[in-house]
Amino acid sequence: MNSAIRHEIFACLKSANPHPATELEYRSHFELLIAVMLSAQATDKSVNLATRKLFASANTPQKILILGEEKLLELIKSIGLYKTKAKNILATCTILMQKYDSKVPGTREQLVQLPGVGRKTANVILNTAFGEPTIAVDTHIFRVANRTGLAHGKTALAVELKLLKVVPKAYRHDAHHWLILHGRYICKARKPECGRCMIYHLCEYKDKTA
Repeated sequence: MNSAIRHEIFACLKSANPHPATELEYRSHFELLIAVMLSAQATDKSVNLATRKLFASANTPQKILILGEEKLLELIKSIGLYKTKAKNILATCTILMQKYDSKVPGTREQLVQLPGVGRKTANVILNTAFGEPTIAVDTHIFRVANRTGLAHGKTALAVELKLLKVVPKAYRHDAHHWLILHGRYICKARKPECGRCMIYHLCEYKDKTA
């Protein structure tokens, strides 16, 4: 795929959604961090249902630590892997209070040192909270990038690095959200809805549906 086609793909995605945003609900950098930590192997809808209750009770590191593990588990038990996530959240809250004055750090190196925060979560925070042109490659972006021909790669990191090289600079900040939403609602895993796809004519996928 050449640069002109890549540029047209993102121009189409932007025309349909000029200001893309995460579907996770949050009102602070800390709330975003907790929501993203909870979203691993869970839908944004299920996370929002849980965090509405959680953040009403505790929306700072100190308040979550005061809440305690038992109450935290009760509030997030509807989410997959909730026991592990609760332990990571409590440990992360402790570190945020001890090292960062309860604020979310703004570098990848600092973020990935937090329990339960990997490269993908760190990239989401850097992009959504701090405005950096990062791309957090989840299953949706991995699929869309490989399927369309935007960026081929056998690992999430390979796709991320390739996208950072080939996505036109003007679109790099919002590329993360456009690709996730496209994969979630159009370029679905089992049966992509190619008939509704705005980039159908630009996509290199060989098994397009009618």
